[in-house]
Amino acid sequence: MSMLQEFKQLAIKGNVIDLAVGVIIGGAFGKIVDSLVKDVIMPLVGAVIGNLDFSSFYIVLGHVPAGAANNLDALRGAGVPVFAYGSFITVAVNFLILAFIIFLMIKQINRLKREAPAAPPEPAVTPEDIVLLREIRDSLKGGKSGAE
Repeated sequence: MSMLQEFKQLAIKGNVIDLAVGVIIGGAFGKIVDSLVKDVIMPLVGAVIGNLDFSSFYIVLGHVPAGAANNLDALRGAGVPVFAYGSFITVAVNFLILAFIIFLMIKQINRLKREAPAAPPEPAVTPEDIVLLREIRDSLKGGKSGAE
């Protein structure tokens, strides 16, 4: 079997296609959560705590060249090593929100699965030989009682 045929077999399997769809939707969903955190939640947290912007938290680890502005983007642009722990906090908040949303989705799906009533099982069909043996047994019982 050629490599192209093997790849084609792998690519058309349902699991691979489902995984691809999940990755694409996950990427788009990640952007939505990132925007939610960056544009909605973090400004609210900043307003409550007092104009706090986590992305501006950093520690300069190297020498700052003369004339470089003292903000994260300018320092990174100048090639200064920066420990940007505020960016990490933002990414961690993104993760927690995404994990919580996925938890709520899975919880809802499980609830919907539990609510769906299970169909009553069909009664098992009695094999024909058992039916015949029962008829013979019943006829023998009937014959004994009539002879006595």
